[in-house]
Amino acid sequence: MTLKFRLTIVQFLEFFIWGSWLISFGNYMSHLGMGDKIGTLFATAGIASFIMPTIAGIIADRWVNSERLFGVLHLLGACCLFMASRATGFNQLYLCMFLNALVFMPTIGLSYSICYSVMAKNGMDTVKEFPPVRVWGTVGFVVAMWVVNLAGWGASPNQLLLASCTAFALALYAFTLPPSPPTRAQKGSSLISTLGLDALVLLKEKRMAVFFLFAVLLGVCLQITNSYGSAFIHSFAADYPDSFAVKYNNIFLSVSQISEALFILAIPFFLRRFGIKVVMLMSLAAWMLRFGLFGVGDPGAGMVWLTLSMIIYGMAFDFFNISGSLFIEKETPAKFRASAQGMLMMVTNGLGAILGNYGAEAVINRFVHNAATPHWPTAWFIFAAYALVVAIAFALCFKYKHELNKN
Repeated sequence: MTLKFRLTIVQFLEFFIWGSWLISFGNYMSHLGMGDKIGTLFATAGIASFIMPTIAGIIADRWVNSERLFGVLHLLGACCLFMASRATGFNQLYLCMFLNALVFMPTIGLSYSICYSVMAKNGMDTVKEFPPVRVWGTVGFVVAMWVVNLAGWGASPNQLLLASCTAFALALYAFTLPPSPPTRAQKGSSLISTLGLDALVLLKEKRMAVFFLFAVLLGVCLQITNSYGSAFIHSFAADYPDSFAVKYNNIFLSVSQISEALFILAIPFFLRRFGIKVVMLMSLAAWMLRFGLFGVGDPGAGMVWLTLSMIIYGMAFDFFNISGSLFIEKETPAKFRASAQGMLMMVTNGLGAILGNYGAEAVINRFVHNAATPHWPTAWFIFAAYALVVAIAFALCFKYKHELNKN
């Protein structure tokens, strides 16, 4: 079994776990009568991402092999998901999913760090070699969505049991991976260095500070359609009961992840040709289109707009998430890269996702759940306008001179 194939398995299983429940969980909550609290529960991932990835990165940088920490966290996650599958009340479900988020969210950054570390030790070019490995994570996400949809588990706790079993399997597999030991020496380290806080030195550089600020603002967009896309498509059930999009909700939404897989492969070209600033602007423009096309689409005559929204998602999500991770990998010193990756996760999937989920819940409850006449398009157009404003501000504030073929 080749090294690249072994890392591919890590990415496939990592995102299979997430894909088992993330997209369909809104429908499951609606089935339990909790549709107006979707944003609140999905914000648990943001809260966990704000707290845990940096801590996990510090531990991996200093004390514990990354692959061992990765395995332990997935063992705990398997237990949390199993307990969540047995929960019926909102408070119990919230607690289980919050605990799961605390142990799962840092594993995303750790999975990247493990790949980067192993690839570097074996003389591989991460910018060239990592995206084709990471794309299998997206494949795993899609496969999980299809399994849940075809098995009829979209409104069933079985989706959580599937995720739990996969997390257990990945935990066992993690302990067989090549070692990714801590990279920093312990002796002579200051207290700040020991705590991993020296990664904050990145913020002293204006360009990096601006990058992380806009990572927060862009992070607001990341989970809105994952949280509400399924409920939105299901809202057309009365008018379009025989539509493919309605009957096979998860499979239709998986077009977004298939698109993501294709756009991941394009990242090395776009980064080398245009640089991080243009790539991030492309991401923001794609988010504006993602939301705007949701606003004008429907499973009837507007099906083409919904489909285009699914396709554009790949550029929206990957052109920041993956490119941002590679940018951090190239722009930060080796001694605290894991901490920097954790910090990026903290501000995007953490603070940004918290603001995005609570903000989206307020907007959608205002125009959908609490409105006399529910009107989803208004909510989507508000999100599209937000992405446009952030794109304009980023173009003006982020100073980055790209040298062709430098990256």
